[in-house]
Amino acid sequence: MKLFLFSISILVSLFSVAYSAPAIAEIDRIRIAESYRIGEQLQDQLWPGWSTAPFGILFVTDDHEFLIRHPKPNDEFNSIGYDKLLKSEVFVRPRKFQKSFLATFPAFGPTPVIVVGKAENTSDKTSSRWVAVLLHEHFHQLQYSRPDYFAEVNALDLHGGDTTGMWQINYPFPYANETVVLRFRGLTDSLLKAYEASSKQDPVATLKTYLEKREVFAESLKPEDYKYASFQLWQEGIARYTQYKMAELAGSRYRPSKAFRALPDYVPFDKEAKRLLSATLEEMRDLDLAKWERTVFYPFGAVEGLLLDRLEPSWRSRYFVEKFSIDRFYKPKSKGIK
Repeated sequence: MKLFLFSISILVSLFSVAYSAPAIAEIDRIRIAESYRIGEQLQDQLWPGWSTAPFGILFVTDDHEFLIRHPKPNDEFNSIGYDKLLKSEVFVRPRKFQKSFLATFPAFGPTPVIVVGKAENTSDKTSSRWVAVLLHEHFHQLQYSRPDYFAEVNALDLHGGDTTGMWQINYPFPYANETVVLRFRGLTDSLLKAYEASSKQDPVATLKTYLEKREVFAESLKPEDYKYASFQLWQEGIARYTQYKMAELAGSRYRPSKAFRALPDYVPFDKEAKRLLSATLEEMRDLDLAKWERTVFYPFGAVEGLLLDRLEPSWRSRYFVEKFSIDRFYKPKSKGIK
């Protein structure tokens, strides 16, 4: 009888192992929790009211997708219980998205959710970089959750009848037009010079040259094409800017958790901020509109945000009021610029 009961016990144990519920790996729980912790402590310091935005995440692993800080959207998801570290009930379903996915959109109803893979499966392989990128995506949640955002984006009339939102990626911008490419390269060089000069006492002449080149670039485009470029700079460029600024803030005003600091690939956030700034400026030197297409707007818009920090520190207070264009923030206050 004892042998029989022992055998049953072994079978039950094996069955439990074989059919245990899916779980988020400990390193991933620590990374996600650190993103939430940084957001809670710093987000409103950079963008007042950011804490009102949703911060739901669909975390994609090799086999499953885990929904965190988001209500259960449908019967595809099953609860695996409350996670004290993540401060959320967690739901799971079999994987549907690519493992390398990194995007924010209303995947389950109107609330925007971050869909993101494990750090090792994305382009940002290490913990600190991945956390900074997650905060970039969280800023998109702030953008998308502002009142009338989608109605106002639709009113730009750039969608060409596309109701899926994919026009934001597939818009037929004249990336390969030789005149547009040449003028954008000149504009990029001029922005770099204006940014470098803005740390000096008298950046007015360099900034004036940059703004003139911006007007020349606009003249090389159809009005709707310039409107699209302005929208992308406003949306994706400032999200990259926010990614850097949050890493910078975390480096100076935040102490990472003991668990995060113990990760084997941990890098202090001040070092991540310096790396990201250096990488962004290096991208600016290499920008090729014809080859990079839409991705040129990320570093370009980020550097514009950094330039505005030096010239018009109050520009962020206007960002969600005067939407979809950065260039208007230079005027009319920029130190004598006419």
